[in-house]
Amino acid sequence: MSDELLVDIEERVALITINRPDQRNALNSAIRVGLPKIISELDADDGVDVMILTGADPAFSAGVDLKEVAAGTGTDPSRTPFRGALGPHTKPLIGAINGVAVTGGFEVALNCDFLIASERARFADTHARVGVMPGWGLTVLLPQRVGVARARELSLTGNYLDAATALVWGLVNHVVPHEELIPYTKQLAADIVSNDQMGVRRMLTTYDEASLGTLDEAWATEDRVSRAWEGPGFDPKSIAERREQVTARGRAQIGG
Repeated sequence: MSDELLVDIEERVALITINRPDQRNALNSAIRVGLPKIISELDADDGVDVMILTGADPAFSAGVDLKEVAAGTGTDPSRTPFRGALGPHTKPLIGAINGVAVTGGFEVALNCDFLIASERARFADTHARVGVMPGWGLTVLLPQRVGVARARELSLTGNYLDAATALVWGLVNHVVPHEELIPYTKQLAADIVSNDQMGVRRMLTTYDEASLGTLDEAWATEDRVSRAWEGPGFDPKSIAERREQVTARGRAQIGG
């Protein structure tokens, strides 16, 4: 594994760090090839239930390494032979956005299942400023998060979005003090780890499947999955065994 991509696994949570801080974590060819490979390996690792993706301070990622592309030493990122920037995954992938996430870096963030932001996080789509087109799903994923009109505003102006506004717009789920970003995200990951993992992964896949079709198709997908889940082999006793844990956790969270 390259020093440009770090992985730390603790309590079934894998923390992946893009580690080119002096280049603001610009995505060179080694990272663009290595990152989906690492995610695929962790997705297949029986010792991992949740993945977190972040950048080494001060940035999450300033985007594709344009110096490398201009020099002809990097591959064209829009020709990556898989859907999205990170490839498919069956386990939750949380983005911990510690600083700027710009253009290709923004697309990498959007390919995470949901985002937690440091107060220092900033987002920008500067494809139009540079004169290139997104190839990692920005025009698909950004409208899903913030709506079509706001997505168009971000893409057509190239303006930066601060963390507080990103929270209001629904781009990120939470904004936390910078030093609390990783602990906070790890706690959310631990909450996911505490759940039934077959259920977590089937739920994640169902969300993915539903997002690909029409609203009617999404309803049909959920109905199909629900019926199949409770079909042959379904063990109601496993639900009963977990009920006490679920109830205790809920009471703790609401203070009851």
